[in-house]
Amino acid sequence: MQIHAALLEGPNHPFVIETLTLEAPRDGEVLVRLAASGVCHSDWHLVTGTTRHPMPCVAGHEGAGVVEAVGPGVSRVKPGDHVVLSWTPDCGHCYYCQHGKPNLCETFTGPIWEGVMLDGTPRLRLGSEPVYHYCGLATFAEYAVVPEQSCVPIRKDVPLTTASLVGCAVATGVGAALFTAGVRPGESVAVFGCGGVGLNILMGAALCGASTIIAVDTNAPKLAIARDFGATHTLLASDDVIESIRALTGGRGADHVFEAVGLPSVQENALEAARPGGTLVLVGLSPMGSGTNLPGAVITRKELTIKGSYYGTVSPARDFPLLIDLYVAGKLQLDKLVSQTYRLEEINAAYAAMLTGEVARGVIVY
Repeated sequence: MQIHAALLEGPNHPFVIETLTLEAPRDGEVLVRLAASGVCHSDWHLVTGTTRHPMPCVAGHEGAGVVEAVGPGVSRVKPGDHVVLSWTPDCGHCYYCQHGKPNLCETFTGPIWEGVMLDGTPRLRLGSEPVYHYCGLATFAEYAVVPEQSCVPIRKDVPLTTASLVGCAVATGVGAALFTAGVRPGESVAVFGCGGVGLNILMGAALCGASTIIAVDTNAPKLAIARDFGATHTLLASDDVIESIRALTGGRGADHVFEAVGLPSVQENALEAARPGGTLVLVGLSPMGSGTNLPGAVITRKELTIKGSYYGTVSPARDFPLLIDLYVAGKLQLDKLVSQTYRLEEINAAYAAMLTGEVARGVIVY
């Protein structure tokens, strides 16, 4: 079938709307008609080249839609199902799936980073040339063929525009607080970076019952937004931000510090905001090949714990429906995250707005 998609021809190129050929789903694959796709900073890393990926590709990894057709052997979903797409499909039988870490499933890691399906080939073409799928999803398009394991069925009374954000920002941010860190009632939290993921960490911390929730950012408008998502205090990033965090936490530092930017310099600064015995959770994706210099002596003497959080340590099949239910119950303010919607043809404008920090989350609506 012929579809319209936002094609990225290579690093430092703008997105270009093209008509591509999308092949029918094969064994274990599903055709999804996309309803919405979130505008996430991770896709922008492809544009800047800080994330390396086969090109040309269709980006987009935060999406929701309706199942149109299924390939042979598919049993998890059927045509008509509403689904949120997961960019960490899990096989259910590898070491990590069997040990409670489906977000680290090793079966799909290789094909996803190669931009292909599990059989090693893409389903997209421009003329006779292959086009690759970012994160195995390629949601910046009207339709997508994805692995069955990427489709998580959800209830049909939730707007798909809102539900799309569960596929990345919500799972990554809320999950980081709820599952990776395990924030407990009464604890203190500091969040460095108040983009889409950072705002969801704030919501997750509030959901967990944290009493002091400190938002830190370089952008004043983002801090104003952070108040709406659970921040009890906001700090403009500056030379004295660490002392300010300590002043708000009895002079000790926060129990849990989250870095949601992905910059080594911010990660290094964030460590100083954690109290002795506290935890630093690295949520933001750093540029490939970069390094973070963390002081071993300080980590040892203060018994600090440093954790990586990949996809919020979620189990998508279990947790996506849970997050949707929490939204319906009024526990997560997902509607407020959608601050601007765009047509696919406006994708470059959507990213320009994201980079200024003027939106909580932009969403492409088909």
